[in-house]
Amino acid sequence: MPLDVQPPSPLNPLRAFEAAARRGSISAAARELNVTHGAISHQIKALEETLKAPLFERGGKRLKLTPQGALLLPAVSSAFDGIAAATALMNRPSTSGRLRISCVPALLSLWLIPRMNSFSEQYPEISLTLTSSNDAELIHSPDIDIAILYGPGGWRDCWTRMWSTLQLFPVVSPTLLNSRPLRSIRDLRDHVLLHGDDGREWNTWLAAADQLDMPRGREHFMSDARLSTEAARHGQGVSLGDSITASSLIAAGELVIPFDLSVPATAAFYVATRNEMRAAPIVRVFIDWLFATLENERSSKPGPAIRQASRSRTTRPAKSPASPSSPQPDHARRTETIS
Repeated sequence: MPLDVQPPSPLNPLRAFEAAARRGSISAAARELNVTHGAISHQIKALEETLKAPLFERGGKRLKLTPQGALLLPAVSSAFDGIAAATALMNRPSTSGRLRISCVPALLSLWLIPRMNSFSEQYPEISLTLTSSNDAELIHSPDIDIAILYGPGGWRDCWTRMWSTLQLFPVVSPTLLNSRPLRSIRDLRDHVLLHGDDGREWNTWLAAADQLDMPRGREHFMSDARLSTEAARHGQGVSLGDSITASSLIAAGELVIPFDLSVPATAAFYVATRNEMRAAPIVRVFIDWLFATLENERSSKPGPAIRQASRSRTTRPAKSPASPSSPQPDHARRTETIS
């Protein structure tokens, strides 16, 4: 007597189910798979009929898996990851081809681009496409292979690794410092404060220096740290630099550090890629190069000796001054893309 075994379900219904479960809505799944809302609903219904079991609870604003759906999802996700990983290896069997990278604007301009020759010399058959962005949604974009992000981490359904934490400290051009010295922190009131966010990072640094109540002069607000750092380099005021993106400008003497106090940034730099892309050699060699380059530079060129504020002093609340735009999360404003 033949076994009563159902044939395997077609891939499209399984793909629709996996995307809807992962994204939490039919509409989001439809946008990701570039099909209509009705097509996703139809595919899920067909899968439920094939399996003779409901996979989602109906009625809520956000899709909720039934016990049967929760049992099926890990197996389906794992299977698709395996298929994608194998396909990536087949399509990109060697360290050659085009690698598409999105990167935080300040890190891209001030750190990655100046070091591109080093990577290209090691891997001459890899061409790079670089996008200036800090949008975590690009992790899952089919047009991006690697995303270098500034934020809290913890993004779901991807491979992520912290690349570097940051220390923040004031920086100023030597020309401006010579014409208007900064003998003490109180002298900042005679300078323009340059913000790469909504003001929170400067408030944190001033709180650590016990100068949060210091009278302030003019303040310029910019949408990311790249712009505030460039403004400081051109003598427009005093900005908060960081231990990664400002390092080369400090080493070249284009910026100087007037005080010996730094505070930890509230976020960090992360490298992220889709799970199926992590195994691709072209992705792996770039990520390895990125970490090795940072480690080698830290070993051979120690950063300037700056006193780090204790954690207890940097956690006091700091209200942001009024700014031309509505407040945004610290890491989002510090890295926002300028069009």
